Amino acid sequence: MGWIYLRFHGCLNDFLHLTQREQTINYWVKEKTALKHIIESLGVPHPEVGYATVNGYPQPLTYHVQDGDDIHVHPFTLNGNDASTLDPRFVLDNHLGKLTHYLRLLGFDALYDPNWQDRDLALIANREDRILLTRDRGLLKRNLVRRGYCVRAHHPREQVFEIINRFNLKRLVNPFQRCPRCNGLLESVRKQDILDRLEPLTRLYYDEFDRCTQCGQIYWKGSHYERMLPFIEKVLNYCNGDSS
Repeated sequence: MGWIYLRFHGCLNDFLHLTQREQTINYWVKEKTALKHIIESLGVPHPEVGYATVNGYPQPLTYHVQDGDDIHVHPFTLNGNDASTLDPRFVLDNHLGKLTHYLRLLGFDALYDPNWQDRDLALIANREDRILLTRDRGLLKRNLVRRGYCVRAHHPREQVFEIINRFNLKRLVNPFQRCPRCNGLLESVRKQDILDRLEPLTRLYYDEFDRCTQCGQIYWKGSHYERMLPFIEKVLNYCNGDSS
């Protein structure tokens, strides 16, 4: 076939070898090959790609490359005005349990089961059109995955800010609306209806309660609520990638 020339832009360079970042990559093609296959052979999962141009013209990732093609690959980006149409529903792999907890706490629909395997995650993401969050590049490369993101940060709270920034979710944050345990929606419940489920001190000092519509877990504004308020305030005040 011949040589093609690729350059990756923005955060897609995170996936490349150090010697290939911000450089034009000379790539020898032996046979008819789709652009998607070449991109992923270099380490970049296809859901991270926003668009590609070939010789100055937009082309889908199914495009079969030709000798001499000059290819530029750009990351997925989302303008702030489009955030409300993103439908930010997530499914997370079994290494992101704490991130799942925080996303639910902030009001986002986040599915998680530590027993799900890669195929399960890909199927759920595809069937329910969810954004797959993972640190596993191989999982994101599965053909079933249409929307996904490779989480770069290691610490769960840093991961939260990364996801908020990546998908422009700040104005969609709606804390304490979901059950951190099961992802179900919360609803207000009368104290007298759950008295038999409350510890004596809880009955004495608290009057407002929520109950998960899915698992029945009871919540009130206790010590955990107080501990989470500074973090939620930081999220709500977060801007321009500054989570300090």
